[in-house]
Amino acid sequence: MVCPRCVESVSGILAGMNISNAEVELGSVHVDRKLTDQEMLTLSQRLQDKGFELIFDRETELVNEVKSALIKYVDHLEKEQNPEKLSVFVSRLTNYNYSYLSKIYSEQTGETVETHLIKMKIERVKELLGFEKWTLSEIAWRLKYSSVQYLSNQFKKVTGLTVTQYRKSDQKARQPLDQI
Repeated sequence: MVCPRCVESVSGILAGMNISNAEVELGSVHVDRKLTDQEMLTLSQRLQDKGFELIFDRETELVNEVKSALIKYVDHLEKEQNPEKLSVFVSRLTNYNYSYLSKIYSEQTGETVETHLIKMKIERVKELLGFEKWTLSEIAWRLKYSSVQYLSNQFKKVTGLTVTQYRKSDQKARQPLDQI
């Protein structure tokens, strides 16, 4: 669960099950009592029906916490003039040492945190390109790329298309950040 609509959806599931006083945040749910086995089974099934899953393994939880932090980091990059370094931002949100998180993340997903962030930033670039409101230079500045060329190279590496080819193509397939 990594976006506000996800929080809303999970809150609705819990309300529909009459599980009150649940705190629903990005990536986690805290309830004030132990759920029965039947409630857990029903919750698990309803979550799966909406594309979510219950996670009990701590390392998997950490990976999801990192992914949630990365979504927030992309937003942070755009909004802040001098954004925090990725490692500081993720460590602050998760309360874990970044090198530990990075190791767990790589072991669990087969890619680095930085590689995942690049994919997310490229999806955001696609979204901004779709608005046709900003130049590539402005998009590079918004997402704190060091240069338009660097952004263009990353875009080509991730998508297989140049920015120009992408803009001209009929298929502008995008993935939601929480599904990358």
